[in-house]
Amino acid sequence: MFIYLCKKIAIPGSVRLRCISWNKDQGFIACGGEDGLLKVLKLETQTDEAKIKGLAAPSNLSVNQTLEGHSGSVQVVTWNEQYQKLTTSDQNGLIIVWMLYKGAWYEEMINNRNKSVVRSMSWNADGKKICIVYEDGAVIVGSVDGNRIWGKDLKGTHLCHVAWSSDSKVLLFGMSNGEIHIYDNQGNFIVKMKLSCLVNLTGAFSIAGIHWYHGTEGYIEPDCPCLAVCYDNGRCQIMRDENDHNPVLIDTGMNVVCIQWNHCGSVLAVAGSLKTTSQDVNIVQFYTPFGEHLRTLKVPGKQISALSWEGSGLKIALAVDSYIYFANIRPDYKWGYCSNTVIYAYTRPDRPEYCVVFWDTKNNEKYVKYVKSLMSITTYGDFCVLATKADENQPQYVLVLCNSIGTPLDPKYIDIGPLFVTMTKTHVIAASKEAFYVWQYRVAKKLTAMEFNQVARTRKEGRERIYHVDDTPSGSAGGHLDYSRAIEFQGTRDPICAITASDKMLLVGRESGTLQRYSLPNVGIVQKFTLNCHAYQLSLNCNSSRVAVIDLSGVLTFFDLDTRVVTSTGQQMVGEQLKLERKDVWDMKWAKDNPDLFAMMEKTRMYVFRNLDPEEPIQTSGYICNFEDLEIKSVLLDEILKNPEHPNKDYIINFEIRSLRDSRALIEKVGIEESSQFIEDNPHPRLWRLLAEAALQKLDLQTAEQAFVRCRDYQDLAIGLRIKLGDWFRVLQLLKTGSGDSDDALLEQAYNAIGDYFADRQKWLNAVQYYVQGQNQERLAECYYMLEDYQGLENLANSLPENNKLLPDIAYMFVRVGMCEQAVSAFLKCNRPKDAVDTCVHLNQWDKAVELAKNHNMKEIGSLLARYASHLLEKNKIFDAIELYRKANYFFEAAKLMFKIADEESKKRTKPLRVKKLYVLSALLIEQCHEQIQNAQRGKVKGKSSETASALAGLLEEDVLSSTNCFADNAWRGAEAYHFFVLAQRQLYKGSVQAALKTALHLRDYEDIIPAVEIYSLLALCACANRAFDICSKAFVKLESLETVRPEQRQQYEDLALEIFTRHSPKSNKKSDLDDMLDSSIDGKLPVCVATGDPILEQRFWMCSVCKHCMKPKEASSRSFCPLCHSTI
Repeated sequence: MFIYLCKKIAIPGSVRLRCISWNKDQGFIACGGEDGLLKVLKLETQTDEAKIKGLAAPSNLSVNQTLEGHSGSVQVVTWNEQYQKLTTSDQNGLIIVWMLYKGAWYEEMINNRNKSVVRSMSWNADGKKICIVYEDGAVIVGSVDGNRIWGKDLKGTHLCHVAWSSDSKVLLFGMSNGEIHIYDNQGNFIVKMKLSCLVNLTGAFSIAGIHWYHGTEGYIEPDCPCLAVCYDNGRCQIMRDENDHNPVLIDTGMNVVCIQWNHCGSVLAVAGSLKTTSQDVNIVQFYTPFGEHLRTLKVPGKQISALSWEGSGLKIALAVDSYIYFANIRPDYKWGYCSNTVIYAYTRPDRPEYCVVFWDTKNNEKYVKYVKSLMSITTYGDFCVLATKADENQPQYVLVLCNSIGTPLDPKYIDIGPLFVTMTKTHVIAASKEAFYVWQYRVAKKLTAMEFNQVARTRKEGRERIYHVDDTPSGSAGGHLDYSRAIEFQGTRDPICAITASDKMLLVGRESGTLQRYSLPNVGIVQKFTLNCHAYQLSLNCNSSRVAVIDLSGVLTFFDLDTRVVTSTGQQMVGEQLKLERKDVWDMKWAKDNPDLFAMMEKTRMYVFRNLDPEEPIQTSGYICNFEDLEIKSVLLDEILKNPEHPNKDYIINFEIRSLRDSRALIEKVGIEESSQFIEDNPHPRLWRLLAEAALQKLDLQTAEQAFVRCRDYQDLAIGLRIKLGDWFRVLQLLKTGSGDSDDALLEQAYNAIGDYFADRQKWLNAVQYYVQGQNQERLAECYYMLEDYQGLENLANSLPENNKLLPDIAYMFVRVGMCEQAVSAFLKCNRPKDAVDTCVHLNQWDKAVELAKNHNMKEIGSLLARYASHLLEKNKIFDAIELYRKANYFFEAAKLMFKIADEESKKRTKPLRVKKLYVLSALLIEQCHEQIQNAQRGKVKGKSSETASALAGLLEEDVLSSTNCFADNAWRGAEAYHFFVLAQRQLYKGSVQAALKTALHLRDYEDIIPAVEIYSLLALCACANRAFDICSKAFVKLESLETVRPEQRQQYEDLALEIFTRHSPKSNKKSDLDDMLDSSIDGKLPVCVATGDPILEQRFWMCSVCKHCMKPKEASSRSFCPLCHSTI
């Protein structure tokens, strides 16, 4: 911030002032003094026109009223802004309440205890209560309408100060002995305040002031100190609340008279005097809530008695002897300007964070971001950097790179406090008092997603470096990558006080006056200069030849960095202090396009300098945004921040400098030829352009052409001509050789036009090079296709965003050349899965088609599977078709095919074990089909009887399957037949002839699966071996009667039977209950053991969970797998 005295008002009769108070809402100033003096003053308010022109606030008085009623010295004046009342008190204890009526102040109420003197009065935050304290210890709390709420006599105490808390629940009473007591709002004592600022202090001292900021405009930080207590000896403490045991401590080193917070609690003013060798000097010190010293204002006069802030915080009134001094304040707003956008921050009472507004002045649009613990805003070009605290409890900070609408692009965490931040086109530099951090930032402009990822992957180390101010880096590999080194950095005896940078160099100013110059981008110490001041702000001109220095007292000086000077000793030195010096400067800005032009703000005037010579000043109080093209853009931040949520475009002001104004006037009044000579003497592209436009209007084409050439617009005219002629090669050449930044859109147009030229002549390879640079993806795809560069076409498809309109065309290009995978990828990227499936079918990639149909839940999957299966069957790939159906969960179709294979194998008389396996597989598929049906029905049916209903529905659906396909009725019949067929032969070969006979008897039910010849031949053999000739006889009878047997075979059976039964009678020698049992088991009355072929007589037996066949417990205990389906037991 910068502060300077701007007005002095003398009190008639040289009456000494004792107190002063500035009404924060209406702007009235009340001042009281000796002999009953009480005056109400008011400064003239700014007109809207004056505000828009950026003129400083007037200092003439619009109200000057003397209020009569006090006889003694007026000691206390206090305003009630909410109810427009003024309360005053004099040395006799008389209290008068004044009210406003028709623009004048009149006496409303009087009160006089006639016992003691009023030492302090304070209204609470809402203006409904006033607390009055008397010297003898009496306390009265009254209402705004004059009624007494309560009173209390604090015996044995002498009161001198009172303050309310923001919620009106707590009262602080300051005692004459320096103690501060805390009471509740009913007058009950709570506790004495801990006064850390008086530790180890002896001697007499008294309270100079207590001021509690009530948070009406928000806080600059969460949990910000807001209660200030100061003593006459200069000791001060700033607390977060009345019970804060860790307050901010300040030793001002002066005799303090009074203190007061500004309107938003960001600055504390401490007024008093400082003893010097010759005399006492009146000064006002300004501090942040965290105890950092901001500025010192020296005030003339013998003794300062009081101070008060204006409601906006832009002025301060000081009562000194019999005068009122006014000082203007230029705050250090957190603001910046980039890319036609004004960025500013302010606090709100309803939010703990800073509200940062990105106001696009061109489109009058604003974007709001909330940033916690914001420290500063720094801008350059199209970007800004927000410096914030990362965490209240940890000493870590964040630099957030944002664009002009507040979108965060890249945050960086650092371990040094960014007290000073500067920015260039490529670097952000942040400095604490002892170290500085250099970050080479990158912002992707017009990159595709693929290119952006490549940039991110190829970032090199060394983009971030940190240096101690006492180090001497060489520029090769200096700096530290490890941020933890920042914690190890020791302090320095000569701290950093300001920094600035350009593309070529970094300048670091130190409190001793040393200016250190470093090279960029490789940070190396180049030179050290000596300044004659403590720099507060540094600024480099556009070619980095001069630096402007504003010191703490507002003195502007200049230092030439390149001049070589020979000293009196004959040594050659680099750098020279220039002779120009200006006082009371609070802002300056170099021109972006001329190293000798700069604008500066001196009090309420703006000066423009050319070669250190000033032009006539312009009255304004704006902050300079930009100086370019002989125009200065200024922003009236004071006015904007009065209503920050609704910025007005009228508060952006453009000033033309004198040479531009004079040139325009000369052209209008004198003529083209005369003004041409003036512009020749003061050359600038803007002036030549002005002359060229005027010459064109008067059809002076020769002068216009010369002027366009001088202002470099000739190139634009030449480009326009070549475009009309269609000479795009020359257009491209002109754009590439141009001095300024070429138009990207025009550059793309040129590349595409040249690409079209080569494509028309079928020179596809040449066309590709230009289409790539012109980003013409549609023509690029066509060229890749014609070149048969399918890898390039695939890369192009991968780089396109999803649902791009070009993707289907690229996909069909792949289809035409049979590249299925690439075509599918392109179709899926543009959300066309059906086309992807059709492509797979067209290119015979059936498995891929089925997989895609499943993944995208397509309804056509059934027909697709049927087509694929028929395709496989045509190629006799039956097992592939089965696997296809099985993977797609079409178990019934898979089972049908498997049964078909099993039947065919059975008819071919293949090995019985192989046939059994095929039947088992088909039966397992049927079981999976049944399970699928039941699960589906279970999901459909809901309610209390859902299990019963789903089971019933499943059974009905299975019945439908069984009626249409007989094999589904008993899927395990084929497997059972061949199982018993194999088992009987194994038992027979093992010698278990009785068991073999029992098993063979079961085969009589499977004549539809196993040929009857096989069955009865085996049965006859087993019966004969078991000497069961009756069964053997029946088997031979059956064999002889079979129609399928050839005559010669039948004759053989008859001969064999005759031979057997002539020796043995066809009667069983082992007649038992076995036959009955076998007959009953065959009829299905008893379950059969699949391990032995025996009927199961026990009540308890093992049943397979898969095939539902049974086995005796004894057999089950000795086996690991089911003998029939081979599932795990």
